Amino acid sequence: MASRLVNNNPHLPHHQQHHKGEVKQKNVIADGRSRRVLQDIGNQVAERALQGGKKPNTEVANATLLAEGVAALGKGGDAVRKAAAVANQKKGIDKPKPETVIVISSDDESDEGKFVSRRATRKEVKVKAFSSVLSARSKLAACGLTNKPKDLEINIDAADVDNELAVVEYVDDIYNYYKLSEHEGQVEDYMDAQPDINAKMRSILVDWLSQVHRKFQLMPETLYLTINIVDRFLSKRFVSRRELQLVGISAMVIACKYEEIWAPEVNDFVFVSDNAYAREQVLVMEKSILGELEWYLTVPTPYVFLVRYVKASIPSDKEMENMVFYLAELGLMHYPTIVSYSPSVIAASAVYAARCTLGKSPIWTDTLKHHTGYSEDHLGDCAKLLVKYHSAAAESKLKAVYKKFSSPDRGGVALLAPSQNPV
Repeated sequence: MASRLVNNNPHLPHHQQHHKGEVKQKNVIADGRSRRVLQDIGNQVAERALQGGKKPNTEVANATLLAEGVAALGKGGDAVRKAAAVANQKKGIDKPKPETVIVISSDDESDEGKFVSRRATRKEVKVKAFSSVLSARSKLAACGLTNKPKDLEINIDAADVDNELAVVEYVDDIYNYYKLSEHEGQVEDYMDAQPDINAKMRSILVDWLSQVHRKFQLMPETLYLTINIVDRFLSKRFVSRRELQLVGISAMVIACKYEEIWAPEVNDFVFVSDNAYAREQVLVMEKSILGELEWYLTVPTPYVFLVRYVKASIPSDKEMENMVFYLAELGLMHYPTIVSYSPSVIAASAVYAARCTLGKSPIWTDTLKHHTGYSEDHLGDCAKLLVKYHSAAAESKLKAVYKKFSSPDRGGVALLAPSQNPV
């Protein structure tokens, strides 16, 4: 096929036009060599002498001087000597400075893929690519050989790298989003706007919901979401004392549908409420709650932060985990905690108070500070409040949370002495 190509471009000189069947192979080879493989972007190329089809300045100068010398041969020996002197003088002036030319390497192992050096000493110059420098720095950082001070933070996700459910690649971004959006699901002080209920009635309701939650053996996420739904609804709608328990039942029905795989039926909740409400009343209240909250149920409750912060509390064991959740549920039951602190602060304070109670040292680590975003100064007030609830739990009339965490399956952490002086 190549032999049939004809180049009859009228704009080219006659000697550059190819006659039919006369395609020069060297031109094909030259075109192939001009297409170089793009390699590492770190190889900054200077191909002034190798590309563009132009000869170096020294070769042009030598050719010119040679032509002048040949022309001078007919004029005698003196002219030849003068031409030679002029050539030597120009050669000294036009002598290029030593420079290093780096050629982009190709995939083959030909001479074109090597570094070219034009220094007077003819020594090979090794230039590292930008990506290789970054790789070397990464290896040094992984081995701890950099000049940075030793990092005291512990990678709490190292053991879950191969666990797809742990989503190690995205877990930090997820919790950053939780921190940004947690205030959307947090309520402010609304009890003054409720003419028929008070904070004590709310605590009684939460205590009863904790019993129902344990009786049905529901997921812990369900309890936290139930309380969040109750508080957000009470902050938007006036509720009579008679309907308060109905709000709690309907909120738990919604939370079960959201969190549970096998949610209890509405009739089950009617039964545990001693038939105080009919099934139709529960469904009507459920619809009212969803309409008032605009179906906004994906909110970061304290539970999502507790799971992460317990993992960051190293060393962590079952006793530590039970103590953290015990203090957190005590905080949920008391109205001042909910309206005064965000979910992440409640969770971090529960971890802080639990470490104080169990005598962990240090109380607050760099790893906890990194993952929670809070220092000890931010958590002192909330942690003291949780320890106060712990101290009064044994004597309180509301014992659902206390009995739950006094059982052997919870390690009996509620029976431990509370911390005396959380800083």
